Amino acid sequence: MLLSSILIDLSSACEVALHLKKSWVFPSTSSPMCFFSKLTVLDISVFPYGPFLGLFPFFCSGVSRTAVCCSICGFIQWMSRGDMAKPLLGHRSMEGDPSITPAASRTIGVLGSGDFARSLAVRLVCSGFKVVVGSRNPKRKAGLFPSAAEVTFQAEAVKKTDVIFVAVFREHYSTLCDLADVLVGKILVDVSNNTEINHHKESNAEYLASLFPACTVVKGFNVVSAWALQSGARDGNKQVLICSNNQEAKRTVAEIAQVMGFTPVDMGCMSSAREIENIPLRLLPAWKIPIFLALGLFLCFFTYNLIRQVIHPYIREHKNKLYKIPIEVVNTTLPCVAYVMLSLVYLPGVLAACSQLYYGTKYRRFPDWLDQWLQHRKQIGLLSFFCAALHAMYSLCLPMRRSHRYQLIETAVKQSTLGFIALVISTLHTLTYGWSRAFDENQYKFYLPPTYTLTLLVPCTVILAKVIFSLPCIQQRLLRIRRGWEKGRYVKFVLPSATGEYSSGETSSNV
Repeated sequence: MLLSSILIDLSSACEVALHLKKSWVFPSTSSPMCFFSKLTVLDISVFPYGPFLGLFPFFCSGVSRTAVCCSICGFIQWMSRGDMAKPLLGHRSMEGDPSITPAASRTIGVLGSGDFARSLAVRLVCSGFKVVVGSRNPKRKAGLFPSAAEVTFQAEAVKKTDVIFVAVFREHYSTLCDLADVLVGKILVDVSNNTEINHHKESNAEYLASLFPACTVVKGFNVVSAWALQSGARDGNKQVLICSNNQEAKRTVAEIAQVMGFTPVDMGCMSSAREIENIPLRLLPAWKIPIFLALGLFLCFFTYNLIRQVIHPYIREHKNKLYKIPIEVVNTTLPCVAYVMLSLVYLPGVLAACSQLYYGTKYRRFPDWLDQWLQHRKQIGLLSFFCAALHAMYSLCLPMRRSHRYQLIETAVKQSTLGFIALVISTLHTLTYGWSRAFDENQYKFYLPPTYTLTLLVPCTVILAKVIFSLPCIQQRLLRIRRGWEKGRYVKFVLPSATGEYSSGETSSNV
């Protein structure tokens, strides 16, 4: 099945290549397999199963290893001498776009010689700009920059350009005060970040603007990593957030970002710089709550299973079963966490539907806790899948005679229907597995019910609510609400009375 899908994708790649034959320049190939190998690497991110296409020659039994090696070597030689030797984002055709100034006619300055300054210089050179780097030790730092970039003293570099990237730390801004006279009327692009969120009362860009009031300061490029500058935004993040109080300066920096292959995003005036500088410091902001939720559930179920499987036998039977903690106790806890978190993906939708039915409108704002819950459903589902995958790995560590006792939750969280089907199947499996044990008094250790009975509470509530919402009388009302119908909203028409038109006695009709 996978091989057939790969062949379909490969045929699609051939069709695209033939369709774009006039605009794409492929190297001369002596064999079809060499062409396919190059095409595979070029389009690895375009087609489904892209990562598997690199192994396509090994799936073909009729192709020798020599042909495969020749194809790979041919691609490497073409990559080293062709356009692939340069960063990916630097080769955009700017013809036909009058709003963008040609790159070759503009000189860009860079103040600083750190990692980000070097990466920025490489990106600018590959994009066709003339780059002048200002450093306090130009002879020492010249070898770190591309040969096409001119490395000189800071004062000389500032005189040769009107757009300057300030790639130094905030603490070193004061060292540039000697250049204040030369920097008059220049555009300074601040690319710095802080070490902590809201570490200073004002943003770095605002502080730079206060030091050089005769300059125009633009905040930008701080959310782009040095790796993305050199290698191209192959991680999918191509946005460059820009803010300034000067519209013309923002347009100039946006043009530079577009020529470099990035997507400029106007964030407004300079007051937005504080928020832009905080963005890189927020590590996985959407994952904070789901991760704490998963850890909390894991600790709760782990403690519960520890009491039942280790502490109870030690107190009642004087048996030391501490060896169960690293494998069996953890492996019993992981499916419980995965099962409950999968049900928590659908529980906020149930609560939202109840709120809409109660108030009879979809325009009433949800409580903040429910709104945050709805926004984190994807992360909760992915963590559920992660716990299920860990459970599968732990099960492989157990003897085969015991691994069959543990369930593996197949959480298909990418599609809502498939995820709910996985929830139903998991619930049926848990009920089937524990129905007989639920009525066995030996299973209630310290009068605590088995773990799986606790995990059934939330999933059964979700499934029962889904069944109720699927009833025609409730489903139709909920559908009307989500299409804009509101309870208690009507139009009032005033009709003249029968005795005389527009008399004092009038009747009303509500619709």
